[in-house]
Amino acid sequence: MMSQMLSRIRRDTPLRRALARCIMEAEISLLHLVGTRKSRKFRKATNLKLHVGCGRELKEGWINIDLDRVADLTLDVRRALPFLDNSCLIIYSEHFLEHLEYPGQVESFLKEAYRVLEPGRTFSIGVPDTEWPLRAYVQEDLDYFEFAKQMWHPKWCVTKMEHINFHFRQGEEHKFAYDFETPKYVLEKSGFVQVKRRRFDPSLDSSDRELGTLYVDAVKPLHHPTQNI
Repeated sequence: MMSQMLSRIRRDTPLRRALARCIMEAEISLLHLVGTRKSRKFRKATNLKLHVGCGRELKEGWINIDLDRVADLTLDVRRALPFLDNSCLIIYSEHFLEHLEYPGQVESFLKEAYRVLEPGRTFSIGVPDTEWPLRAYVQEDLDYFEFAKQMWHPKWCVTKMEHINFHFRQGEEHKFAYDFETPKYVLEKSGFVQVKRRRFDPSLDSSDRELGTLYVDAVKPLHHPTQNI
């Protein structure tokens, strides 16, 4: 019904965009329901390896999580994860965090990641590196913009600011842009420690994302920090 209504509104209007969001959220809810049912077999499992926001890059031996139907579990990770506390050996996401609203959805997801990760284990993320294009803009480094034009950005990106805007927004897909300081801050705020940049790891990361990605590792502490009363 809603799809039929959307098809009748041909122009890009606020009403059309609102209906499109409603349809998308309804589809996400259905996919999440399916994924939640499938996840029942993992609810008492431990030693799990989670690949969150996998897209079509499936990792063997991992639980691949995404809203793409090729994933092992179609879960909306804006909601609680259906796994036990301290049940995961590692949690990994690459080019996913920038698709969540910051700070609310990001903080909620990190809280869940912290909960299900074993103490002493690593949460590893990769996000688009926004320091690079900003430095290039300030320093008028045209090499970056030429490279971005050839590799990533659409033809309509001509001026430096058009490139910067596309990097930040990717249409409406990206919700937030990251430098190292920001994930370090929000990860530590969520309880993680030993937050540090890392190099590209060919055994873990996608080769086509080596250039232009900021990789960050964080560790869940062995002991919960004590509060001073």
